[in-house]
Amino acid sequence: MKGVVYTKYGSPDVLELKEVEKPTPKDNELLIKVHAASVNSWDWDLLRGTPFVNRLGGLLKPKYKILGCDIAGRVEEVGRDVRQFKPGDEVFGDISGAGWGGFAEFVCAREIALALKPASLTFEEAAVVPQAAALALQGLRDKGQIQAGQKVLINGAGGGVGTFAVQIAKSFGAEVTGVDSTRKLAMVLSIGADQVIDYTGEDFTKNGQHYDLILDVAGYRSIFDYKRALSPNGIYVMVGGSMARVFQLMFLGPWVSMIGSKKMGILMHKPNKGLDFMTGLLEAGKVVPVIDSRYPLCEVPEALRYFGEGHAQGKVVITLEHNNKT
Repeated sequence: MKGVVYTKYGSPDVLELKEVEKPTPKDNELLIKVHAASVNSWDWDLLRGTPFVNRLGGLLKPKYKILGCDIAGRVEEVGRDVRQFKPGDEVFGDISGAGWGGFAEFVCAREIALALKPASLTFEEAAVVPQAAALALQGLRDKGQIQAGQKVLINGAGGGVGTFAVQIAKSFGAEVTGVDSTRKLAMVLSIGADQVIDYTGEDFTKNGQHYDLILDVAGYRSIFDYKRALSPNGIYVMVGGSMARVFQLMFLGPWVSMIGSKKMGILMHKPNKGLDFMTGLLEAGKVVPVIDSRYPLCEVPEALRYFGEGHAQGKVVITLEHNNKT
């Protein structure tokens, strides 16, 4: 089979499309013919080996030779202990806890990492859901305790996680403000945001507005700036951002939360948690995946390079040639 392989950290130039051995499922695994995969920030970080925490599994060279954690495809074969799926089932999921490998024609994964693909979604649409939507849902519902009528701000609303977060927050009945760059604002409004803020011209932490919940997908400010933008009893949840801000929130967030009524914390992502709930929203049409661009498997380096520029509106998808043969 074909797979996009890397054996050293670096730019997308280190990625190579190669013939590799087709995997064989273990007793508790499924073999999946990948029809589509999507690019996440974790792929970008693991490719470069930065921040350094991403090298804990492989200090000098990558632990996993093939990136790609979000997949959608068809079950080809099941191990003898698999109970939930059978050959022919269309599935999707985040396989980051099962060895990665989504940027290839076939991949093996444990059944716990997969769910049946919503019938209303194409493989490409399904492939953009698992990690980004789970981060958005867990940040808003589980960590942020979102409630109807709240004023919610999504910082980084035009990216993969952000586009899901805007729509999920609206489905909960919140009033949503989306923050992103100029070129993404029209799209953010089109998916349901009530207001938008162009961060290149306005600082939402200094404009006098206050929010019951801030979901931060692009955390690069001091946590005290975010605290200023929270309403009394407001909650701030970091989903992504710089390591400096992550460490600041880890050490100072609990202290800020203890001395006042405002709460500040970091989301600890749990792969695939809430995927059934997301399937319901997707099937009902309350959430629609936003796809910026599509690349064939042979152009994974170009896809990651584009993703790394930060201009994508929504998700970047990798499509597999055998989509047209089955």
